[in-house]
Amino acid sequence: MQAVKSMNTSIEIGVRRLLYAQGYRYRLHKNELPGCPDLVFTRLRKIIFIHGCFWHGHRCARGKRVPKSNTDYWTAKISRNRSRDAATLEQLHELGWQTLVIWECETKKKDVLWVRLKAFLGA
Repeated sequence: MQAVKSMNTSIEIGVRRLLYAQGYRYRLHKNELPGCPDLVFTRLRKIIFIHGCFWHGHRCARGKRVPKSNTDYWTAKISRNRSRDAATLEQLHELGWQTLVIWECETKKKDVLWVRLKAFLGA
């Protein structure tokens, strides 16, 4: 578990490169905000979280996969992650931030991802 990164993952870097190439500038991992968001667009009051499907319990094939060993621990952990994520999003909405969650499986198709990002950021 120690080798699993929580920041600067390959999917996060891919999304950051896509946005930077299109001229967007952002802040990384602002720990003074709830949940320490991955990308923060301060002027726009928008936040992007980039979640791994397994770790955050997405409903895709990879997220639904249950480990064969220590199943009780992992199901409880992923459940806690999901509830923490929901609480974080709620806190940010109460503070006036708009949020977008990008899942690992959504980063495979860059053109579809770019359309979604552009719609969220209002470009």
